[in-house]
Amino acid sequence: MNTARIYHMLFSSVYPLYIQKAEKKGRSKTEVDTIICWLTGYDQVGLQHQIDQKATFETFFKEAPQIHPNTNKITGVICGYRVEDIEDDLVQKVRYLDKLIDELAKGKAMEKILRT
Repeated sequence: MNTARIYHMLFSSVYPLYIQKAEKKGRSKTEVDTIICWLTGYDQVGLQHQIDQKATFETFFKEAPQIHPNTNKITGVICGYRVEDIEDDLVQKVRYLDKLIDELAKGKAMEKILRT
């Protein structure tokens, strides 16, 4: 897996794509934000700050208040890789987020997506 690109990719450039993917399937921006905040520990203000600052994924996750302790419950395949087997910490976090947004777009209930 080529991971170098992910480190420099802007979170703010991918964020609208997450929203677009969710809205195409009848889900909302609020649900996307809930997932991101659950995973990272950001509140809405902190999330917006990262977007406004055009943070890279590296910075976005490095400055995250607290990665949720239930991330070990996120399993499955995204982009051809099992998320639980990805060794690079940053890439794994990005793929966790991708997986959660995919689950949202596929109609999964928020309680299941948030592993509650």
